[in-house]
Amino acid sequence: MAGLGILALVVLSIASFKSYSDLRLGRSREAQLKSEIAQGDERIEALQERVRRLKEDPAMLEQLAREELMMARPGEVVIVLPETTVEAIDRAPDEPAAGSGDEAGDN
Repeated sequence: MAGLGILALVVLSIASFKSYSDLRLGRSREAQLKSEIAQGDERIEALQERVRRLKEDPAMLEQLAREELMMARPGEVVIVLPETTVEAIDRAPDEPAAGSGDEAGDN
């Protein structure tokens, strides 16, 4: 009879440990979800502010039209310059560009 009591205690302790670990994992997941919700709320607020500015600030609307849509006022000329790469900026003026045929072994 004592063995049955010990067996019952072992089963109960295993079950309680499992419940505790599930509870701990649940609380961890809850904290993670709360963090994601807070980040989502911040993003929503930023987007709502942007929408408000787009509706109320004609200068911002014009700036976005010029920068993102490459639009210009009638009579204006838009000059698009090629983007420079970090490699081109870091290269010394007397160094040949990669693939220019000036490297050793291209003979």
